[in-house]
Amino acid sequence: MSKQHPLTISSYTLGTKVTFEERVIAAKNAGYEGIGLRAENYIAALQEGLHDEDILNILKKHNMKVTEVEYITLWADDERTLEQQMKEQICFKMCELFDVKQINCGLMENYSIEHTAQKLKELCLRAGDIIIGVEPMPYSGIPDLEKGWKVVEASGCDNAKIILDTWHWVRANQPFEKVIDMIPADKIVSVQINDVQARPYAKEVLRDESMHDRVAPGCGYGDTAGFCKMLQKKGVKPNAVGVEVICDEYVEKGVDFAAKYTYDNAVKVLKEAWPEVLA
Repeated sequence: MSKQHPLTISSYTLGTKVTFEERVIAAKNAGYEGIGLRAENYIAALQEGLHDEDILNILKKHNMKVTEVEYITLWADDERTLEQQMKEQICFKMCELFDVKQINCGLMENYSIEHTAQKLKELCLRAGDIIIGVEPMPYSGIPDLEKGWKVVEASGCDNAKIILDTWHWVRANQPFEKVIDMIPADKIVSVQINDVQARPYAKEVLRDESMHDRVAPGCGYGDTAGFCKMLQKKGVKPNAVGVEVICDEYVEKGVDFAAKYTYDNAVKVLKEAWPEVLA
């Protein structure tokens, strides 16, 4: 098992209608080294009747780890609801339970860099030793790496870092050279790979494409290999490499298909463009 950069199947790649053990088994059989879990997945496992000890035992039985925790949102609101605060605490608990070092975070609301950086600083202080990975998304309040990095830098927090995703990178129309000069390699905490359809959805519904119509790495039009080569050249050493292929078509064919198809194509790309990840 690659302990430094575990190849991880992100939670949405297997859809939302899968039990915890089915998720673990599908990932293991496909070849993945880790699974990603959202707070909602953890709560669903508890609602199945599992306790923390049961969850850990299932992971141990199949020699699998949780390597990715997500997803904190609405963290820049001045008035955070109890639900938002509880979800944040669940993510913190998951990191402790599964020994995960980072949480994926997004922000749909568009605030100034100064306001966002201050709120990120507050989140980072609440997180303690956990790394807060800010994920730029083209339809969000942090649409690209440029704003994402300005926010992270202005927060002044060592545990504020960036998460990069192929789909978001391509749909934000960012050139592959851009990351090389903009951000230190050690400020990229994890990476998610996938691919894009030939034509983007309209701007107004771009998020729908992101949540339903991604493509397995190397199977679309986004040059996933070029994305990986950029990160390899930069010397990025991610805590995890997530394969986040949110695709209704794949999930409809079953979780075993979705896991195996995305794994095989991810490995094919990584062998060509970023072999260190597989070492």
